Order: sequence, then C-alpha cells, then structure tokens
Amino acid sequence: MAGTSSSVVAGLTAAAVGVVGFLAYQASATVPPGLGGRASASPAPGAPATKAPRDHRHPTALPNGSGTGERVVYSVDDDRVWLVNERGRVERTFTVNPGTVDPPLGSYWVTSRSKAITGTDGLPIEHVVRFTTTKDGSAIGFSAATTQRPAAPPDPTVRTGGIRETRADGNAMWNFATIGVKVVVIR
Repeated sequence: MAGTSSSVVAGLTAAAVGVVGFLAYQASATVPPGLGGRASASPAPGAPATKAPRDHRHPTALPNGSGTGERVVYSVDDDRVWLVNERGRVERTFTVNPGTVDPPLGSYWVTSRSKAITGTDGLPIEHVVRFTTTKDGSAIGFSAATTQRPAAPPDPTVRTGGIRETRADGNAMWNFATIGVKVVVIR
C-alpha cells in the first residue's frame, strides 16, 4: 500500500508542476514586451542615436517618431516629458530635472509605483513611477520632491535615476502612468 500511495503523490506532484509551468508560460506570453524593465527597441550598439525630428517653431510640440497610442514620451536631450493619450493627443508637457543616470533610448512599460518614499538624495519624494533598471541596479523613474526648497542639481558622485518633476507635474504623471503604460525614451 505504501508504494501505491507514494506513486499517487508523485503523479499528482508531477501533474501540479506541469500545470503551474503551463500557466506561467501562458502568463508570460501575454505580457507586453519590455514590461520586465528592459528596452524592447534600442539602437544597435555603437550606432549613433538620431534625435527625433522637432518642430522648431513649437519647441514643446510632441516630436515625430515618438510612437503611437497612449504613452509617456521622455526626451533625454530636452529634459521634457509629454503625456500622450490613446488618440495620440498631448494631455500635458513639462520640463524635468534628470538624475545622473539616463535610461537607454527605447520603449519601456511602467513596472512599479510608490506613493511616497525617500529618494537616493535623502529627500522625501512622492508619486514615484518606475519604468526600468540599469545594469548596475539603479532604478529609473519619475518623481516629485515634497520639499518646498528649489531643486538642487544632483550630486554627480551619486548614481541616481530619479527624473524630478514639480509636484503638480508629478501628480499628473501619477494619475496618467499606471502599471503597464508605455514609456518611450528618445534623444
């Protein structure tokens, strides 16, 4: 009888592991590319990254070639963000103060959010919207400092991926960029 019971348990365990594996495969097949924090499209190594075309008469206009549909567009050269709705219309645009680490160009998805934490610079921050992590583990995301003092430039000796916004812009980002919303990083 003991041999039969252990065979049944072994069979049930193998079946359970198989079902869990199958469900994990199905779940991974439905996750948008890049949700894990890696860029889904970036220039080839060593290739110069071209800057998205700009409308020089309207410098705050959404750059051409920045994607389609609902997304956050972040220009590392212009230190500007555009919140673009599903119809491709800009709901808000604003300037930001980047940290010392820029994300690689490409498409990402919002992977985590925190209502209020302490930033790597020791300041209390709110409305943290993260979309990638660098190879060395630096989290890259948008946030707003809760202090009223003017934003100081980041300490160049500290690796920070925080892209700082005003509190009003941080609130708009928080309401717009929920988990899974696309983030496009352009030059």
